[in-house]
Amino acid sequence: TATPPAMPTVPPPVPQAPPVSLSKVTLTKASPSVSLTKQGGTSGAMRVNLNWQVRKQFSGWASKLGRPVAMHDDLDLDLCALYELSDGRKGVIQALGNAYGALHQPPYIHLDGDDRTGAMASGENLTINLDHKQAFSRILVFVTIYQGARSFADLNATVTLTPQHGAPVDFSLDECTVPSTVCALALITRNGDDLVVQREARYLVPERGVSPQRTVDHAYGWGMNWTPGRK
Repeated sequence: TATPPAMPTVPPPVPQAPPVSLSKVTLTKASPSVSLTKQGGTSGAMRVNLNWQVRKQFSGWASKLGRPVAMHDDLDLDLCALYELSDGRKGVIQALGNAYGALHQPPYIHLDGDDRTGAMASGENLTINLDHKQAFSRILVFVTIYQGARSFADLNATVTLTPQHGAPVDFSLDECTVPSTVCALALITRNGDDLVVQREARYLVPERGVSPQRTVDHAYGWGMNWTPGRK
């Protein structure tokens, strides 16, 4: 009798990786961190934007002009970043001292410019080169008040991280209730091939005679030496 032909063996199905989420992620106190890898943001340039609006308060009437005088018209916020590279080098990106960084050589972080207008069309922007993510150990994005206010009170601010090839990550700052002139915004740490964004939104109050930069350095254990600078 003829034997039936052997049935072809079917290889077991290969488990599929979960699909990459491309929907915007909003970080909150309850859910403060996200993996950029899970959001598809693993290469290209990532823009970090700080956009703010001031809740106008009126300090009185100008006696000669006959119109209300709004506070914070000359508000100047500076977006900055402390970085630590995987080889141990540390530094700061900021407008003070023209430390704008570089995108295609270490530290692979660049401050796009200094928005002193307060017009809020684009806010302040940092760009991080994710093609060199292996060079990073950690990056702390923070903001200081350069002039125009004594604290972040009456400020509505939003931070948005927009990877070139992934979903944007954003969060808003809580209302400031302390005399803070520096706020830690987001901590980006590398874990293998992954970068994790942690919402900080942490208002810090410098001690008398201590700069905002030194204050945020001390709070996060960066251990750098600071000298006065200007822009």
